[in-house]
Formats: sequence, structure tokens, C-alpha cells
Amino acid sequence: MTEMTSTVLGPLERRVLDALWHRAAPATVRDLQPAFPDIAYTTLMTTLDRLHRKQMLARTKAGRAFVYEPRESRAAFDSNRATRALLAAVGSGGSSATPVLSCFVDALGNHDEALLTELEALVRARRADRDHPAE
Repeated sequence: MTEMTSTVLGPLERRVLDALWHRAAPATVRDLQPAFPDIAYTTLMTTLDRLHRKQMLARTKAGRAFVYEPRESRAAFDSNRATRALLAAVGSGGSSATPVLSCFVDALGNHDEALLTELEALVRARRADRDHPAE
């Protein structure tokens, strides 16, 4: 997991990250401004700088402006966020993880039986990898 995913995001920070992921290309404040007509240029600039200081965005100088891009893909960000949440729930206070895992399995089974089957296959594959690591 990267440092990027260990930081809580505010609503505007999440919107800015979403806009950058949607663009799929590095952007300056001016590039992003049309997607944020309700936000002042300086507020957008401050938000990008804050995301950079949180190590969520890479920043390079291009002339007089900075160009920003996410350090992780949306998929990696979401996966790392889910992993942190699950580990926090399972590892809370040294208590049994059974209630959390049971709730997770119930939620999957109630939502979509195929997801439960997929989870079972993933567990088997993980155990096989652990028991017989590639040489």
C-alpha cells in the first residue's frame, strides 16, 4: 500500500482526484478549471497543492505553472482504501475477526451469489500460492 491512500480526503479533494482520473492525463489548474465552475481558481490551486503535499499527486513544473497527476490509478486507490478499511475492522483491538468476516460473507451472499463463489475461488488461489510459492 502506498502513502497516498493513508490520508482522508475532503469532498473537493475527491472531486479533484476524480477529475484527474477522468482526464487520464496530467493537468494544470487552468486545465481543470472548466470542470469546477463553482470553485475559485485559487481554491482549486490550493486543493491541488494540498493533494501534492499529502503525496497523492505528482507535480512537475511546466513553464510558470505546475502540472499535476495522481500517483495511483483510481483502481489502485480504491483497492488500497478497501484493504485499509477491512484490515482496520478485522484487526480492531485484538478481538475475533469472525463477526466482521461473517458479515462480509453474508453481505456478498445476499448481494450476488456469484461474488460469494468468486471469493471462495480467491481464497483457494491465495492458499495455493502460499502453500506452493513459485520458485
